[in-house]
Amino acid sequence: MAGAKMHWTGVIPAATTQFDTAFAIDLDATQQVQDALIQDGVDGLIALGTVGENNSLEPDEKRAVLKAAVEVAAGRVPVITGVSELTTDRAVQYARDAEAIGADALMLLPAMVYVPTPEELEAHFRAVAAATSLPIMLYNNPMAYRVSLSNADLKRLSDVENIVAIKESAADSRRITDILNDLGDRFTVLVGLDDVALEGLLLGASGWISGLTNAFPEESVALVKAARERDLTRAVEIYRWFMPLLHLDSEQDLVQSIKLAEQIMGRGSERVRMPRMPLSGARRDYVTSIVEKAAATRPVGSGRAVSQA
Repeated sequence: MAGAKMHWTGVIPAATTQFDTAFAIDLDATQQVQDALIQDGVDGLIALGTVGENNSLEPDEKRAVLKAAVEVAAGRVPVITGVSELTTDRAVQYARDAEAIGADALMLLPAMVYVPTPEELEAHFRAVAAATSLPIMLYNNPMAYRVSLSNADLKRLSDVENIVAIKESAADSRRITDILNDLGDRFTVLVGLDDVALEGLLLGASGWISGLTNAFPEESVALVKAARERDLTRAVEIYRWFMPLLHLDSEQDLVQSIKLAEQIMGRGSERVRMPRMPLSGARRDYVTSIVEKAAATRPVGSGRAVSQA
């Protein structure tokens, strides 16, 4: 084990995976990105989430990226890895390997591509949970994965001891309250969609799984701190400044947009693997303009760039 205690609180970025000019994984650059986020005060790292381009990597590459994340975190913050596979058997094997590598927790997705019945979804989650002793956060993202994890699904899974949290990425912030009303404190709830982050935190989410933190970590940490302390004036000030960027997390091209923002801020490269391609034309101009405006009006951040060897 990596040794970091899993609290499921604060801001936990879904870190990017960095590629070299030949689109091979650049582990050194990936670790530099991860280390910079930790230095900027985040409370954990998601390795191989959507923003980490999990499904664009080969099996051995996933394990190499996770091993690198565990190494660079060195117990300073917990490392959570996405479990995003086409089949249940592959998800089970990855969960076992992740535990052996030293991950502190899993972020478990439904099996990719296939849209399951509720019974199939439950069986998938139970099989992976049975394969590991690691704590598991389920990931509900109906917009992206065409599967909606209902409260009834959560109730059926409530006997699985190591399923302990849920990343809720439904666009309707009322979902946070509905989960807490129906299930009490059985599952820790984290908000997973950037442009409902403050609403989720104020309604009872214990943390924020974030994409735009990759580009603006200091503001993200400050937003969560202000929300936790109920300093609403400060929280709203940061949130309103942040919102044009946070909307990027709700779009199909969120990975390209976040990596472009990361590059503009000197924190990483925008290179992505196909079928994704870098933003171009009017979309690129728009994203560039809002990132540059945000950079010029930062309410918190120092603007410290990440050194890329």
